[in-house]
Amino acid sequence: MIGQDLLGIEDLERGDLERILETATHMQEVGLRDVKKVPTLRGRTIINLFFEPSTRTRTSFEIAGKRLSADVINFSPGSSSLKKEESILDTAKVLDAMAPDAVVVRHSVAGVPKRIADVLEAPVINAGDGAHEHPTQALLDCLTVLQEKGRIDGLTVTIVGDVLHSRVARSNIYAFTKLGAEVRVAGPPTMVPSSMEVLGVKTFHSLREALDGVDVVMMLRIQHERLSGALVPSVREYAATFGLDREKLRYAKDDAIVMHPGPVNRGVELANDLADRRPSVVLDQVRNGVALRMAVLYLLAGRRSPVKEG
Repeated sequence: MIGQDLLGIEDLERGDLERILETATHMQEVGLRDVKKVPTLRGRTIINLFFEPSTRTRTSFEIAGKRLSADVINFSPGSSSLKKEESILDTAKVLDAMAPDAVVVRHSVAGVPKRIADVLEAPVINAGDGAHEHPTQALLDCLTVLQEKGRIDGLTVTIVGDVLHSRVARSNIYAFTKLGAEVRVAGPPTMVPSSMEVLGVKTFHSLREALDGVDVVMMLRIQHERLSGALVPSVREYAATFGLDREKLRYAKDDAIVMHPGPVNRGVELANDLADRRPSVVLDQVRNGVALRMAVLYLLAGRRSPVKEG
């Protein structure tokens, strides 16, 4: 995988996913040391190119690069030549001329990481683009399930919320189905149209039915502007119908785990007590995000190819 881009889970084979996850399990050990650092990427340069606000993803990529001893540069569009109307692609070319070993890109418009990857020699890692994909989030979610369940093959995963507009949902659907899980999606018809079934999932508009006998429940963050418009009548109605609490969780398996990509709208997607305590694994997801992103940087930025492979 060295020198390749990571633009989406859809582009990967099962073997690619398994290799990343296996590498991430080894990287988890680094986080348990007194000195959380290895010399693996010493002398390499990682650029974080974030055009969209982020806390978890940007911070974990920065920590991941530094734990591998890479030089990490956080690029801020607000203080760059983009303010002088330099195009995104011109900015990307300028950065590429400085010979980075990997560029991590996040943008609110779908397809921007791919456009940047087309002009860069360095590998590009998609840290979320519009409603398209968020591949490293899906991979860290898979890593968390593996840690909790010991397997993914044969499990049943339910994703609840605005699946139609969620890049997290899309990447997780691709990842879990490729690794052998059954995936269900649930939410109002305006957020989970029946056309989602072309992705190989089962669609539900009843939370109770969607939770029946499942191993993993993944709640999605709902954008507030979509809770008071045409998609649902109100926040209160959404929370009552599709918000998860311990009583509704009883329809899942006794050992089911609850996930959320964050940040959580407390009292909307998740009840307070469920957000903070088991079977919630939200903080485990955050912790595993560092190890997973270490694995991705290690596999893609081991060397800078003069001509990008693939």
